[in-house]
Amino acid sequence: MRHQESSVKHRESRIKNQVTLKMEQDRDISTTGKSNNKTVVEISNLKKSFANQEVLKDVSLQLFNGENLVVLGKSGSGKSVLVKCIVQLLKPDSGTINVLGEDVSTLTTNELAELRKKIGFLFQSGALYDSMTVKQNLEFPLRRIRKNLTQKEIDNKIEEVLENVGLLDALNKMPSQLSGGMRKRISLARTIVIDPQIMLYDEPTTGLDPITSDEISTLINDVQKKYKTSSIIITHDIECARSTANRLVMLHDGAVYKEGSIEEFEKSDDNFVKSFFKS
Repeated sequence: MRHQESSVKHRESRIKNQVTLKMEQDRDISTTGKSNNKTVVEISNLKKSFANQEVLKDVSLQLFNGENLVVLGKSGSGKSVLVKCIVQLLKPDSGTINVLGEDVSTLTTNELAELRKKIGFLFQSGALYDSMTVKQNLEFPLRRIRKNLTQKEIDNKIEEVLENVGLLDALNKMPSQLSGGMRKRISLARTIVIDPQIMLYDEPTTGLDPITSDEISTLINDVQKKYKTSSIIITHDIECARSTANRLVMLHDGAVYKEGSIEEFEKSDDNFVKSFFKS
């Protein structure tokens, strides 16, 4: 019992420190003009249905340069559908999606492939290749996208990102030898190895224990700081949201229900919002 109480207190302390750091980072963005209100993703009146089920009825939101935007919502609210529409893994029924100044619906196959090279997508499952070692998993996108790199440059880049996620010693391991948290870290390393401008995280802490979830949230902030990424984080994990968000958007009934800071959400008197943030 004493060990459990200690673990709970340790996690509460970690979360408090992460939130404090994130608030300081928010102030830095505000005072330094890091974001400059430059829009890197703009979604307007997005609609997407599957058969007779309307998932996204009318979603409009913006991602600004250098920020972590957390998108909250109940299961089935269309959060994952939203990010898949951004990279055109799913085709929306109507509405517009502008990414880095380009309307993605008008791009040719080759143009879309070029745009995707600037976007990192961390899938919920991790999506590692089970037949490849960690090193081979990371080499694959580098060889496909950064074709001018020498083998030494590839090796150095792989070591850099593995060190950044704390798993340099996993270089020659197979995915089957890794825990769930380690697989998520390797998936994140594979995503950032190509130096994306935009990161899309689809439920990055799902299926992880609380301590590992906190570590992934810390890594998301580290990636934002080190690689100067602009990120959309899809989650229903409130602690992840508290730790990573510069700004939050809540989806409900196929549309944006509320937008604001963590403080605004936590102080809200709205019953639906309060149902997410009850302690």
